[in-house]
Amino acid sequence: MTVRIGTSGWIYPPWRGVFYPEGLVQRRELTYLAERLDTVEINGSFYSLQRASSYRTWAERTPDDFVFAVKGGRFVTHLKKLRGVEEGLANFFASGPLALGAKLGPVLWQLPPNLGYDAERIEWFLRLLPRTPGEAAAMAAGHSDKVKEPCTELDPGSDADRPLRHAMEVRHASYRDPAFVAQLRRHGVALVVADTAGTFPRLDDVTADLVYVRLHGDTELYASGYTPASLDAWSARLRAWAAGEAPTSEDTVAPDDPPPAAPEGRDVVVYFDNDIKVHAPYDAMALRERC
Repeated sequence: MTVRIGTSGWIYPPWRGVFYPEGLVQRRELTYLAERLDTVEINGSFYSLQRASSYRTWAERTPDDFVFAVKGGRFVTHLKKLRGVEEGLANFFASGPLALGAKLGPVLWQLPPNLGYDAERIEWFLRLLPRTPGEAAAMAAGHSDKVKEPCTELDPGSDADRPLRHAMEVRHASYRDPAFVAQLRRHGVALVVADTAGTFPRLDDVTADLVYVRLHGDTELYASGYTPASLDAWSARLRAWAAGEAPTSEDTVAPDDPPPAAPEGRDVVVYFDNDIKVHAPYDAMALRERC
């Protein structure tokens, strides 16, 4: 069991001269962050297809035990709304995530606020997702010419059969449905625990051997920091999940249907997205100290 804590992204001009020291060149920012945290969420991949050379550079600038979560493209989630996305998925995986090698962690799929729960739509999408790097490479081979610098081969020595885990963040109240929780459990996909200062629903059911947490702001979305008391509370939750427990709360959708026991514990990843006022890196370091 591992608990990894980081930030959602790292290229933010307001961080310069505040979190990043004055004079630190931009190419050193990821390395500076990785000296203090052990994971980061790549969110540029949500907005556009990145280049494989970028992924390789990011991997080279981080320690051997560093892990990247990669945010799935909005073309798949927001424009196509999960339907007819075979080519979109192929393009996404061909654009460079595989170039991270052993540093490739979970893939995040954030659904738009206007997409309600449709069991058939979700089932179709979950069945498409590759579950190993080898499956992702095979899918990537079907990319289109939209990918300018395709990466469809695994590095020599890569474990093609290791698990490639996925997480889904939802933003519509209709997902407060035990059927959705059961569906994610059948596919082993993590339900993202998203703290959005009340803007979107928070669901905290454990659905996989991974717990994925996104902290968007304690009292103000993307802007407010987390108080010491709040960080203490989150630390207690993280320790419980990592120990294999599945505590229930008012945010638990299916409290009467707990997940299977996990005597060996679960992996937990946490990403702070309250970046506007430079709270994210400091909150991440403070929570990491508590864990």
